[in-house]
Amino acid sequence: MERKQNGNKVSSNGRTHHGEQSAPPQLFDGVNMAAWVRRLPSSWIPYVQLARLSPPVPILLIFFPHLFGVAYVAAVQHTPFADTFRVTAILFGASIFLSNAIHGWNDLIDAPIDAKIQRTKNRPIPRGAISPRAAFVFTASQALLAGCFLFLLPAETAWYSIPAVVTNYYYPYSKRHIQLPQLVLGMALQWAVVLGTTAIGLRNAWTNKSVLCLFFASLLWTVVYDTVYGYQDYEEDLKLGVGSTAVLFGKSKGKIFLWLLSNSIVALLWASGSISQMSIVYFTIAVGGCFVSLNLMTVYVDIRSPDSCAWWFVYGFWGPALSISAGLLSEYYFR
Repeated sequence: MERKQNGNKVSSNGRTHHGEQSAPPQLFDGVNMAAWVRRLPSSWIPYVQLARLSPPVPILLIFFPHLFGVAYVAAVQHTPFADTFRVTAILFGASIFLSNAIHGWNDLIDAPIDAKIQRTKNRPIPRGAISPRAAFVFTASQALLAGCFLFLLPAETAWYSIPAVVTNYYYPYSKRHIQLPQLVLGMALQWAVVLGTTAIGLRNAWTNKSVLCLFFASLLWTVVYDTVYGYQDYEEDLKLGVGSTAVLFGKSKGKIFLWLLSNSIVALLWASGSISQMSIVYFTIAVGGCFVSLNLMTVYVDIRSPDSCAWWFVYGFWGPALSISAGLLSEYYFR
């Protein structure tokens, strides 16, 4: 794969053809602005940056696990399309505000660390564009708005949201306490798989082996893409004593770790499909798509290059996200 940058052809591993490193896609540095953002009142712009709304990819990062859960139940229980669409729309709306709250909280707690890292020092709070108090008010308001969507869903869904609330609260602190904060992040984001199944009517989801396999596959997927993300700041995290799977496994064992996790994801997706007796459509699209996309990333990402890690974090995310979604939705359509 190639892309153009400053007139040079750039390969998918983040290197130009004449051997120089390309600049990473600056989507999460806190200063990136699309054209539409510049048209907003200047006082709004830091909050758009705090919420990572330009581009709005993080909303999809939050939404996809919910979609996995909804599509799984719709396929297995033959849920009417109108009900499936309604629940999906509600969860998408909730994901917008939940994404804003998660990123606001993360940046609020991480501001002292972000200020010491070159890539993140210009995010809104470290650069002084938003005060900690204003960031807290924004985060709390977005969390409350996200919570309002629970009133549109079964009562059981609210109870199932508690593990996600607790782990999202703890995640920014976890990197100060443990070497595996990506596991906490995986629980925080991917518990939405289980929550999505309850939102569309599955009872006792936490005892469903097929759902749990799908959840753990999604959790490990988060560990994979956030480990790649973490290698961008590897040297600085090492100096600051910030915990991460990138720091834990280092550059010598990082690829092995990514390969083991990637193929564990594939195995868990296979197990989920086998338990629920999915068709060849699911196995081809979801399982096969994840096998190809995850292993391609593992082969081509250069964990010693922040540019390559940035590129693969941004674009490598789409392979598993679309494969699992398309596999489950195709199963729902053809089953």
